[in-house]
Amino acid sequence: MFKHLKPVLMMMIVVVLLSACAAPATQAPAKPAATQPPAASSSGAFKIALLSPGSVNDQGWNSIAYNAMKQIQSQLGAQFSYVELQPDPASYEKAFRDYASQGYQFILGHGNEFQDSAVTVAKDYPNSQFFISSSYIHLSNVTGLNTASDQPSYLMGVMSAMMCKAAGLVGGMQIQPVTEAFTGFLNGAKSVNPNFKVYTTYTGSFSDASAAKEAALSMIAQGADCIVPDTDVAGQGVYQAVVEKGPNIWTFGFLTTVDAAPGQTLANYTSDYGAGIISIAKAVKDGTFKPGKNVDFGLDRPDVIQFAFDPGSKLPIPQNVKDAVAAATKAIIAGQINTLAPVK
Repeated sequence: MFKHLKPVLMMMIVVVLLSACAAPATQAPAKPAATQPPAASSSGAFKIALLSPGSVNDQGWNSIAYNAMKQIQSQLGAQFSYVELQPDPASYEKAFRDYASQGYQFILGHGNEFQDSAVTVAKDYPNSQFFISSSYIHLSNVTGLNTASDQPSYLMGVMSAMMCKAAGLVGGMQIQPVTEAFTGFLNGAKSVNPNFKVYTTYTGSFSDASAAKEAALSMIAQGADCIVPDTDVAGQGVYQAVVEKGPNIWTFGFLTTVDAAPGQTLANYTSDYGAGIISIAKAVKDGTFKPGKNVDFGLDRPDVIQFAFDPGSKLPIPQNVKDAVAAATKAIIAGQINTLAPVK
């Protein structure tokens, strides 16, 4: 469902061989050359780099980061390079160091797994700003970036408790972006009905669609009629279970899987990560970026986070549900609801 700008998350690894490339602005993403570090650009260029924990063609977590960086490239005239990496901290550190040593000013490690390597390298390159998706860190030149998925998840919980008999949450790995999204959902549901049943399970994988499907089928068998995935590409297995056990099983779309179960999707949470980090990249380019705090994109940033009822849902959304979602949204933005605080 909600992969944070990770989770970690909400965070989400599609493994490919360690590689590197300097992707031309006019080309579609391709597998980088195997061993060469990115080529340096002409002096004075604003240079941005992406460390991706998998293929940028995955139509999921890694595509989100790649497309965001392409937006920065287009809007700011930046030179853009990226590498697709297998799980290996040594390769993370080498990639960060290669880019920083060549004067890249904006370097994004797309996942919490890059945090430690960025911290190690950053102290040697104070003129480079390192950003880590799905991370909670704020140093002089290392900043965590997150989408506050617990906020739209809270709205899903409100809807589920008002429209369904029970809910099932299928997570990938039990990491902070995912657990926070599920906490938001649970708190939203409990705010409506303290006795609303919510099943939760973690498959241990963001890529195993079969495991995610089996988890969803198990929850449906226990009576859950609203199933929500936070499993990245493995979420397709959850949607398959929803469709197979339909038509009276419901779900929510998110990120690149909007309306993955046509007619059975109640609402969609989408995130334009690019819109969020473009403003940060502009500040880095202009020299006005102020580090020192984590960056969280929530419902107060409608340019980044959108939550909307699915017009194709075969289950009509009652007006009282729409009103409840609108009221919760307003309260969250105003700071009157802490979506991560247990409902009393």
